[in-house]
Amino acid sequence: MLAHQRQELLLARATADGAVRVVDVAAELDVSEMTVRRDIAALAEAGLLRRVHGGAVPARPTALEPTFTAKTELAREAKTAIARAAADLIGPGASVALSAGTTTHLCALELAARGRSDLTVVTNSAPVAEAFGSAPGDRPEVVLTGGSLTPSRALVGPLAVAALATLRVDVLLLGVHGLDADAGLTTPNLLEAETNRALVRSAGRVVVVTDSSSWGTVGLGRFGSLDDIDVLVTDDALPDTARAAVHDAGVHLTLVPTTKEAR
Repeated sequence: MLAHQRQELLLARATADGAVRVVDVAAELDVSEMTVRRDIAALAEAGLLRRVHGGAVPARPTALEPTFTAKTELAREAKTAIARAAADLIGPGASVALSAGTTTHLCALELAARGRSDLTVVTNSAPVAEAFGSAPGDRPEVVLTGGSLTPSRALVGPLAVAALATLRVDVLLLGVHGLDADAGLTTPNLLEAETNRALVRSAGRVVVVTDSSSWGTVGLGRFGSLDDIDVLVTDDALPDTARAAVHDAGVHLTLVPTTKEAR
């Protein structure tokens, strides 16, 4: 397969799934991972893709919502470190809400592995609820909102919003698709944006958990600004300009060290 054919496939896959992994494409096309990275670099230089740890995502603002599976392995190392740091922030006996997303799912797995049966958990994420439900030993009380299921396995819409309107939690662990100084917190799914707004309103403290590749990404639905965040937990690949914007917004920044993958 010629380079332009590989690049067309990469772009089509990223557009269809919302993300593409280097290792998957290399195995599918029987080429080296370095070859795939060079193709991604060419598409990034053309402004068609944006490189992230382990792969790439569409470069432009989009209404496309990546599937849960497509996002699970992207920046896995960074997300795992972020989840550990976020779990450290949850005090004894807290009520904690977790939004949908692959990073919040890892937060749930971390809290479950620590045996945090003292918590009361509120979530609109089926995988998050399953993470606590499958934990060994005593389990926390888990409140799962109703709603319609999205490709990211989030429960969204009027039922979810109505349920959240009756609740007040100590802390929210919030995953985001996009984080930007001007656009704020965004997601491709408009119903998920509405539900995320309800989650933010329900929380005494908002902790955003996301890897640094989310910075500069803008989805169609906006559900908050940097001013709505109390703590941002991300990895140390966050650009200096982003760190300055977060600081100017009065957000406490927690950076976790990661081993940067070759890009």
